[in-house]
Amino acid sequence: MSGENITIKDIARELGISPSTVSRALKDHPDISQATRDAVHELAERWNYRPNPIAISLKSGSSKIIGVIIPDIVHYFFSTVISGIEDVVHQRNYNMILCQSNEMWEHEVKNVKTLLASRVEGVLASLSKTTSDLSHFRSILEKDIPLVFYDRVAEELNTDSVVIDDEAGSYRAMIHLLRSGKKRVVLLGGPMQLAIIRNRQEGYLRALKEYRITPREEDMVKCDDIASADRLVPEFLKRSPRPDAFFAVNDLTAAQTLTIVKRHGLRIPEDVAVVGFTNSQIATLTDPALTSVDQKGFLMGQTAARLLIDRIENRRCPVQNKVITSELVIRGSSSLKHKGEHVTP
Repeated sequence: MSGENITIKDIARELGISPSTVSRALKDHPDISQATRDAVHELAERWNYRPNPIAISLKSGSSKIIGVIIPDIVHYFFSTVISGIEDVVHQRNYNMILCQSNEMWEHEVKNVKTLLASRVEGVLASLSKTTSDLSHFRSILEKDIPLVFYDRVAEELNTDSVVIDDEAGSYRAMIHLLRSGKKRVVLLGGPMQLAIIRNRQEGYLRALKEYRITPREEDMVKCDDIASADRLVPEFLKRSPRPDAFFAVNDLTAAQTLTIVKRHGLRIPEDVAVVGFTNSQIATLTDPALTSVDQKGFLMGQTAARLLIDRIENRRCPVQNKVITSELVIRGSSSLKHKGEHVTP
C-alpha cells in the first residue's frame, strides 16, 4: 500500500485495535504492550506509513512547518540562503515548504495562498523584482502569522528582517576601484523599487562624492541579467570617453560584462575593471577571476530562520532587523596587485 494514503485508522483496522492504541503504540507509550507496539511498527514500516503533518497540526495546533518564498532558486545566492535556512530548520526540528516566485508578483501571491492553506507557522520571504503591492504579505500579518524578510525586504511592513550592509558593501567596492585609479565607473543596477538596489546605488554615490567625482545619470542603468548586458555594455564601450570600470549588481551580469569587454579587445583590469556582487562560484571561473562583494548567503539563511523560529516560539520579543557585514573579495578582474585580499570594515 502507498504510504501517502495510509492512515492510523487503516493500521488499526488491519490489526483489529483502536486508532488511539495505534497512535500511542507509534509513540512507544509504556501503557501499550511491547507485542502491540512491535506489531504496529512492523505494519507501519511494511506499508510505508508516514504521519500527515497537516493532520497532526489540526489536532495539536502546531504544524512545525515554515514556508519559504524565494525569488529564483537557480540563483547562486538564493540557493545558499536555502541551505542556511535548511540547516537551522533541521536543528530546531521543523520542516519547510519551499516556493519560488520566479521574480513575478503574481506567483508570489499564489505562493502566499499556498503556504497559508498549508497551515505554516511562519513565513520567510524575499521580494520578487516586480513586487510593489504588498497586500498578500499584509494578509499574513493580519492572520497573526510571523513573517521575516531576508535580502529584499518590504520596508513599509513592521516585521523582522535580515539584510547585508548593501550600502557599505557597494561603497567598499567603489573605493577599491577609485583607489585603483578608475575614474568613470558604470553602475549596472537593478529595479529601484527594491531597497537593496537603492542602497547599493547610495554606496556608489557616496564613494564618488568622497572622490569629488560628479555622478552621471547615464552611468547608472538597470542592467541585471545577461540579455541586458549584451544590449547595453557594447554601447557603453563605444562612448568617448569610455568607462574604465563596471560595477554590476550581481555576478552573472558582471561575468557577462567581463566577456563582452574582452571580446572588444580590451585588457582587464588595465583598460576596464569589472566588479560583481554575490561572490558566487562563477566569480572563480571567469578569466580573470571576478572581484565581488560576498553577500554571505548561508549566514543570511541561518539568521533569518533563527529569527522566524524564535518569533514563532516567543511572540513577545521586539522586532529585530539584523544587518550582516559583507566582504569585498579582490581578484584579477579589478586588480593585479591585491588579488586574494578580503576587505571588510
